[in-house]
Amino acid sequence: MITKEEMVALFDDMKQNAPWDLSKPLLWGYFFADADKAKLEAAQALLKAKGYQVVGIYDSKPDGDSPALWWLHIEKVEKHTVDTLHARNQEFYKFAEEQQLESYDGMDVGPAS
Repeated sequence: MITKEEMVALFDDMKQNAPWDLSKPLLWGYFFADADKAKLEAAQALLKAKGYQVVGIYDSKPDGDSPALWWLHIEKVEKHTVDTLHARNQEFYKFAEEQQLESYDGMDVGPAS
């Protein structure tokens, strides 16, 4: 689980190193994982209804004895602070649990344009 302290570190790092303005909306990507692709397909419809853009569902390409793991990638242009991103992560952990997904696996960020 991503902690609030990790969010503080992320924002501090972005302020020092990212080539974008944190005071403006950015493109935030969010990731969910499950071995059952159908569960992710059902979840994507619910997330799309909440205004998220679905980027896709990808196979992790299993190696050796590990079973395949599917990844749902969604994104949304929005402005976050440490507190709002921490709240979003908590919302997605709860969503993953409600949808019986294996995990909410976190986020990434980039420029909105």
